[in-house]
Parts: sequence; structure tokens; C-alpha cells
Amino acid sequence: MRRALLALALLAAAACSPASAGAAQPAVTISWVGDMAFDRGQGLPRNPDSVFAPVRSSLAADIVTGNLEGTLGRGGPSKCGGGNGGSCFSFQAPSSYAGVFARAGFDMLNMANNHSHDHGASGISQTNSALAGAGIARTGLRGVVRVLKVNGITVAFLGYAPYGWTGPLLDVGRARGEVHAARLRRRIVAQRRAARSQVAAAAQHADVVVVFIHAGAEGSGATHVPGGTEHAFGENRGASRLFAHTMIDAGADAVLGSGPHVLRGFECRRGRPIAYSLGNFVGYHTLSTAGVQGLSGIVRVRIARSGKLLGGHLVPVQLQRPGVPRLDPKRRSIGQVRRLSHQDFGKTRCRMGTDGKFTAP
Repeated sequence: MRRALLALALLAAAACSPASAGAAQPAVTISWVGDMAFDRGQGLPRNPDSVFAPVRSSLAADIVTGNLEGTLGRGGPSKCGGGNGGSCFSFQAPSSYAGVFARAGFDMLNMANNHSHDHGASGISQTNSALAGAGIARTGLRGVVRVLKVNGITVAFLGYAPYGWTGPLLDVGRARGEVHAARLRRRIVAQRRAARSQVAAAAQHADVVVVFIHAGAEGSGATHVPGGTEHAFGENRGASRLFAHTMIDAGADAVLGSGPHVLRGFECRRGRPIAYSLGNFVGYHTLSTAGVQGLSGIVRVRIARSGKLLGGHLVPVQLQRPGVPRLDPKRRSIGQVRRLSHQDFGKTRCRMGTDGKFTAP
């Protein structure tokens, strides 16, 4: 049974009464999945609920979250003009798909990504309305901080991506060739400071702060997290490692990532988990299932009111054609994440066993 979650204004969260000193400290369980995209132009399933049915029980948590790639509604100018093709893809599913996500158990969807603006302001507005009507909270658009309350714990969610309509991961797309490099660097630093300030403010008023990021290069060659800036399709896709570290240092208790369309390693910084990318979770005729792009997972973290990670679990998932998630008994995703975590982060990696359970070092 879905838990009823109360959406609060950020400042109102500060007025919530703390638990009595003698009571055991409560905790909240949050699950997260990566990119999910449906598109009527590419073909929709006859029974959309069947897409999630085999993994629904594995999604279960106090708050179930994921990254919604695309829009819900009809019409609005497509960014691709005459249709999908080449390197341009525009996703839109019917508004009724908000109910599909709700019945699958989703409580919160991230809209900080490159596809939430596929059909312009109209697409964003329709998506917001559809999800609100289904009782699903949203975050990730510029200036939005969403706070949910469960188990007496207030949890603030913020989302960041390298686009003007999202939380500010960086300043991208506005810098022309004539802009001096030093000026561009100042812009990027200013954007990072803005995000840091938002997260720090959220940490003052909420018990737990979760940051979603949609960042990094894409494709089978993008499984590693570099130390610097990444690019894809001519876009600056951010410095994932630096940004995630900055958010943890500012007060975030978890950073959960998407965007590269592949799994990436898990890092635990200051005892807080960073899952840099969960890859594709649903790509019904929209996202690739080939090779490592078909490896996916569900991350579940249990976080105390203090923000301490009490434990996590990666549930291994394999995307099957035409892009539907199914539990993977071979646990290939776990092996992939363990290898990448060790290679990329060494001593700061989250400690994950062969069963997918992990803790901070």
C-alpha cells in the first residue's frame, strides 16, 4: 500500500517538531532507478502496467524515486521538429502514464534532465499536471526544492542537470565561441555556488537531503567517472565527481545519478553514498538494451534522521527487449558496479558484497 506523503514548503519543514530525545531514532528507506522513457511515436505497450509488474515488489520503499526522461501529455513543439532521428530524440507519452508510474509505486520523479523540455514549456506544464493528478511529487526544475515527510522525517529532494530549465549543474549552451575561457569558468563556479547554497539551505530545514544529478557522457564507453568535465553531443555535461563531492560537503546525505545510460561506480564520501549512474531502467523502444547499456538496477538506501547511511542494497536488473526491466538472477549489475567502484574510487568506494548490499567504508 502506497504511503501517503505530505509535500511541504521548505521553510515550513523547519517548524516540524523533532522526536523526543528518548525515542529511538527513526529512519527512511529510499529507492532510486535511472532513466525511464516512453514515447507514443516509437510505440507503446498494450498493457503499460506489465512493464513494471515483475520488479514492483523490488521497488518498494518509504519513498520510491526515479528519473523521468521525456514528457507526459500531447502536443507542444518538439525539439526535433519533424521527428526523431540522428542524435535528436524527443519523448512524449500520454498523460495517463502518470497513473502507470503511480501504480508501480513511484512517489517522486526527477525532471532535471535533457528530455523534460522535449516539448517546450507546454510539455513541462502538462507533465507537472499529470504527475500532480496522480499524486506523484516532482523535483529538478529550476528553483524547485521538494520536501516529503515520512516516518516523522522530512526529506528534501533537489535535482540538477546542465540545462536552463533545471537546477543549475553548470552554465551550458549560453557561452558562444567568443566568450573568454576565464569568463566561462566564472559562470560555472557561480552555478556551483548556487547549487551549494540551495543544498546547504535544504540541510538546515530538512532532516535528510537527497540530490539527483543528470550528468556525464553517454554510452557504452562512459562507464567510468573521470576527474574532470565530460561532454556529449557537443554539450558540456558537467564534472560529475566534483559536483557530487560539492553537494555532499554542502550537506547532502545522498547523491543519486542518471544520464550516461550505463551503470557507474558507487562512492561513499564522508559516509554518504554517491551512485553516479543507475543506467537505463525503462526504455520501451526508446533506449538501448545492448551490452552494458542493458545492465541496470534498483538502489535502496536506508538513512537515519541524522543523515547517516544505515545500509544500502543494489538489486540487479537486466533490460530485455524492447526495453523492459527484469530481475537478473546472474547478478551481472552487481559485478559491474563492484569492479567500477574499485577502479574509480579505491578506498572511498562504498563497500559492496556479492549480494549487492553495501555500506560506507
